[in-house]
Amino acid sequence: MPVLPFWLTEPLWDQFAALLPQRPQFDPAHPLGCHRRRISDRIVFDKLLQVLRFGCSYEAIADSTCSAATIRGRRDEWIGLGLFARLKQIALQAYDRVVGLVLDQIAVDGAITKAPGGGEAAGRSPVDRGKQGMKRSGMTDGYGIPLGRVLAGANRHDSPLLAPTLDLLEGLGPLPDEITVHLDAGYDSDKSRAVLDERKLCGQIARKGTKAPVQATRRWHVERTHAWQNAFHRLARCYERRTSVIEAFFDLADTVITVRSLIRRAWTTHRWDTRPRRRP
Repeated sequence: MPVLPFWLTEPLWDQFAALLPQRPQFDPAHPLGCHRRRISDRIVFDKLLQVLRFGCSYEAIADSTCSAATIRGRRDEWIGLGLFARLKQIALQAYDRVVGLVLDQIAVDGAITKAPGGGEAAGRSPVDRGKQGMKRSGMTDGYGIPLGRVLAGANRHDSPLLAPTLDLLEGLGPLPDEITVHLDAGYDSDKSRAVLDERKLCGQIARKGTKAPVQATRRWHVERTHAWQNAFHRLARCYERRTSVIEAFFDLADTVITVRSLIRRAWTTHRWDTRPRRRP
């Protein structure tokens, strides 16, 4: 059973392979020239997708084709080259070109997940008896396409994370003249409104003490995106300790979400050679 359907993994790999630098199968500096061949990048890429989706350890996913040390080493090599962040950026640009990002309606919200191993982005969780947890302040467009996130300890409040989360809009290129940011009651404060005013953004913030169904606003898009991200068990229960590695897995998951949404929405309006026979 593949970790992801072929109509999703193939375009992901084709684009990722185009970003990889050229590497010889054998190290030309080796004194004997007879060491083992370099493990295929495609094998390591598939292993990382399995780790992301199933949340298993590197040792559990390693086999005769690739060791756990190779997975970690290649992962760190690709993080150093910035390939995961670049892959996500390309996916966003493709989605914006084909379907169009809804940037005049933005939703921001926080989500707390477990972080049993602690690490740089972990803190005491107020909803898990003080165990180690991680909070992500995520931002999506009006349809729910993930635009970025800020990682912090689970004991951080959503409101102070609003400013650095909205600053991620600067990397998205030209923006609409009027942008409405949809927020829940946790942001109902003068400080949050000041953050929005400084950036000339309109805010639609739920009022504290006023009951309103989540369907009555456009805030549910970010809630759905949090559920999509938590379907990748490496993110829902994070054992990584370094923030750079966590960000890389988030970038890979966001790329999968974006490309999946792109294929599903373009299926009825576009034709291409590898288009799935049935609507995904």
